[in-house]
Amino acid sequence: MERVLEAEKLTKLYKNGRGVRDVSFSMERGDIVGLLGPNGSGKTTIMKTIMGLCHATGGRVTLFGEDVEENAERSLRKVGGLIERPAIFEYLTAQENMEMAGRYYPEVDGERISHLLQVVRMEKYRKEKAGRFSLGMKQRLGLAMALLSEPELVVLDEPTNGLDIEGTVDVREIILQMAEKKGVSFLIASHLAPELEKTCTKVAVIHEGELLSFETMEEALRLNPSLEDYFLSRVKDRRGSILI
Repeated sequence: MERVLEAEKLTKLYKNGRGVRDVSFSMERGDIVGLLGPNGSGKTTIMKTIMGLCHATGGRVTLFGEDVEENAERSLRKVGGLIERPAIFEYLTAQENMEMAGRYYPEVDGERISHLLQVVRMEKYRKEKAGRFSLGMKQRLGLAMALLSEPELVVLDEPTNGLDIEGTVDVREIILQMAEKKGVSFLIASHLAPELEKTCTKVAVIHEGELLSFETMEEALRLNPSLEDYFLSRVKDRRGSILI
C-alpha cells in the first residue's frame, strides 16, 4: 500500500511548554485515521504541523514521500484541509467563496464547484451570503472547499462541529464513500469517540501532548466494548488512575 503520511517523533513545543512530543504514526492510501483526545490535548497542533501551518520543534513529517519542512508546496499539493474554522468570507456567497478558493487550482471549474455544493447539500444556498449561515452550514461549506482540488489526503479538525444529526451522518457518508471508492485518505481530529468509532479504520489516542496508542479500530475494540472505553483504558494505563 502507498504511504501517504508519516510522522516520525513529531514534536512541536510552544513557549508555555505546551504542545506535542515524539508523536509517530503513519497512514496508507484509503486509511481513515482518527486523532482522539480531549480539547487541548494537541490534536490541532499535530494537524497544523502536518499542513505546514507551523514549524516542528523536532522530528519529521513526510507527505507522499516529500518532507513538509523542506518542500511545503510540493508535499502539500495532494492535500486538502479544514482546521479549526473554515476560511470563509462572510460578505461573499457560498458560490463566491468556492470560486475564491478555486483560484488556487487551475483545474477547478464551475461544474466541480456545483458538484461539491451538491455533495455537502449546500447547492440551494449557493447565492446566499455566508454571514447568514449557521455554524453547521459553514462547516459544510468549509468541507466543500477542502475537497476542491480533489485531494488524496484530507485533514479535518472536528468536521462535525455545529452539525445536527443529519449533517453528521452526511459528513460521515462522504468520508466513507470517498475512502472506499476513490482511495482518499482522511485524518480526522475529534473528542467524540462514538463518531470516530463509526468512521475510522485506525485510531490514535492523544493525551496531554503525547501519543498513548495507535492501533486499527478492530484491534482497539477487540477487548473493549466501545472506543470510549478504549480511550479511558489507555489514559488509565498511562496515569494509573482517572480523576473525576
